Amino acid sequence: MTDQVLAEQRIGQNMEVTLHFALRLENGDTVDSTFDKAPATFKVGDGNLLPGFEAALFGFKAGDKRTLQIQPENAFGQPNPQNVQIIPRSQFQDMELSEGLLVIFNDAANTELPGVVKAFDDAQVTIDFNHPLAGKTLTFDVEIIDVKAL
Repeated sequence: MTDQVLAEQRIGQNMEVTLHFALRLENGDTVDSTFDKAPATFKVGDGNLLPGFEAALFGFKAGDKRTLQIQPENAFGQPNPQNVQIIPRSQFQDMELSEGLLVIFNDAANTELPGVVKAFDDAQVTIDFNHPLAGKTLTFDVEIIDVKAL
């Protein structure tokens, strides 16, 4: 009887979930996947999975396999124009720049901020600090392995 009760645990608050997942762009490119390695385990609300992805899993149980569409507002948000900064070229003295280059900056609190070079010339460099997946609708393939109450 206990096995049957455990099998019916559904994903919600105060649950630990073990799953395989794949995150894909609309063009089918895979951004991340655990299907070819060990499954991922997280506690609902621990911050390892964005809230929009967690909410999409609520109600699922071990054995469920689903393909879900996650809209940008439930994933990495929409790009914010204020996150695109123009920085003097002089701050990149010895760097060979190219469009799409990832550059890591440190803010006042010494937190690393990744930015992507969008454009540059001899005077200035345009850096986009938006998350690379901002504005993207993502396909979230999941296979729930285990669901445990905490």
